[in-house]
Amino acid sequence: MGFTRFRKTFHPQMKHLSLLLTLLSAPLAITSCLTTKSPKGGGQSEAPTSWHKLFDGKTLGKWAITDFAGKGEVEIDENGSLVLGMGIELTGVHWTGKDDYPSIDYEIALLAKRAQGGDFFCGLTFPYEDSNATLILGGWGGALVGVSSLDDFDASENDTGDVYEFEENHWYDVRLRVTKAKFEAWLDKKKIVDCDIDGRKVSMRTGEVELSAPLGFCTYATTGVLRDIRIRKLSPKEISAPADQ
Repeated sequence: MGFTRFRKTFHPQMKHLSLLLTLLSAPLAITSCLTTKSPKGGGQSEAPTSWHKLFDGKTLGKWAITDFAGKGEVEIDENGSLVLGMGIELTGVHWTGKDDYPSIDYEIALLAKRAQGGDFFCGLTFPYEDSNATLILGGWGGALVGVSSLDDFDASENDTGDVYEFEENHWYDVRLRVTKAKFEAWLDKKKIVDCDIDGRKVSMRTGEVELSAPLGFCTYATTGVLRDIRIRKLSPKEISAPADQ
């Protein structure tokens, strides 16, 4: 193209300059080759990682019934769902596996519904590095969503708190994303939590709910039903890029 036409106008004495420019550009080309990632491998993977099931619908597995005072019945129903029965206050399960789940840069997803009662049907306690927090769905009379606690304020008092109108016996597609800088959560692909947490104190609300740590589910005076509980580590590309719905 233009380079070929330009060479035709070269004076013979310009050949040395052309050779010099070629030699100077060679290291840049070599560097480019060394830093370009192969689409088939090498460097850090950019593809989304696979989901790992935490509940098979047949047994509790590594889940144990949390010893809350006044807890309701915990069972697996005929459809393979985990039922946290209505108790006086909290009913739940917690994970007993050791170091077999991520504590940062991950997602947890599940299906959850309120079968009976008027308070939260899914209190998902999750790890954040060396601390924990709880995603609340349907608290404070049945409509509150948010994360407890940030800077020692629970979901009803911090900037993650919001109101959501829940339908009884409707399966909600729940997804929680936890990174160093942010908590994000979705219900049926609608984002309900989008909170920058870098530099903030992340902790749990004081009380019995702390028995759910580091990973657990609970309900409050409500029957909640859970299924398809899964977790996955985020890839480096997903951590740096905005989350999709």
